[in-house]
Amino acid sequence: MTTGRKTTTIFLTVLCALMLTILGLVQEWPTWAWATLALAIAGAPAAAFKISTMRRGSLPADFTNFLPAAPIERREHHVSHVALPSQWADYDFVFSATVRWHPLGTHGDEPVLNPAGLAVEAVLDRARTITEQREPGRASLVQHELSGALSRMRPDHTGHLQVMAENITLTLHEPDQERLTKLAEVRKDKAVWEHQRKYEQSKREYLGEDVLKDTGSAVVWWLAKNDNHIEKTVADLGLLAQLTSAANDTDIPARLQNLLSTPSEPSTPFEREPTAADHFEAFLTGMGFTSEDDRRQMLTKQIADIIRTQDKHETADELLRRYDPPAAFTAHPDDQPEEPEHPR
Repeated sequence: MTTGRKTTTIFLTVLCALMLTILGLVQEWPTWAWATLALAIAGAPAAAFKISTMRRGSLPADFTNFLPAAPIERREHHVSHVALPSQWADYDFVFSATVRWHPLGTHGDEPVLNPAGLAVEAVLDRARTITEQREPGRASLVQHELSGALSRMRPDHTGHLQVMAENITLTLHEPDQERLTKLAEVRKDKAVWEHQRKYEQSKREYLGEDVLKDTGSAVVWWLAKNDNHIEKTVADLGLLAQLTSAANDTDIPARLQNLLSTPSEPSTPFEREPTAADHFEAFLTGMGFTSEDDRRQMLTKQIADIIRTQDKHETADELLRRYDPPAAFTAHPDDQPEEPEHPR
């Protein structure tokens, strides 16, 4: 029985005794009745306490399991702008977080005078094992990885504390971030340049070793480019012979010399032995490529590159000197082999 119930029982007993006393005086009870009333009033509280104890029963053996657990002592400390190593030398991460811990209990005569220091050391050690294996360009991804790895309470190396961290941020120094951005741009530009170089090299090989290997190959290529217009291809045989001769730095075969004349403008004999540049000039003129036509300069550059692959540097230099193409040009789409588009 609780203290409140005991007080209530005594109060009710006294109240009942007073009421019975008043009733006995009014009714003029005999002497033996007063003796009986006195015994009843004296024994009523004791009987009530006994009955309450019997109804309550004994306390269960595992009652202590239902008692509320003692609150865990927790502490926290904020750390900011701590340099942690990355996988790349001289590129450190900048770490900030809220470190939390709680004691595991006393350890004899080894009191912890600075638990915050132990907790911060434990968190930084756990964070360092992750960051030193990660590239600095992935700071935001590593931040989320640390948030998961440090979110669990774990004991420090002394066994005095359980430690975790939250509110984690991970960044790079601003100059390092700018350097990484520039490096990424250079890598991308290099990849594009390398791709373009291989494409141009492949195109020169295609023209030199396939299309302009001889006049017959050039005729087949030109026929395909003109949608099988046989009349146009036949009319351009002389021009193709000149182009093939210029590309290979050779003379036009005698069997093709008669193709150099056209019905409207018969060719005149050269006062000197015609060079590959002369043949190329006749080809450009016959194709209608004027000096203002960008395709004229583009074609000159490509033919010069093909000639250089055959160690005919003098002829290539002569073509470039005569037509003086710019250092950079854009090829006309109609004069290109049908190749897939590539980034420029």
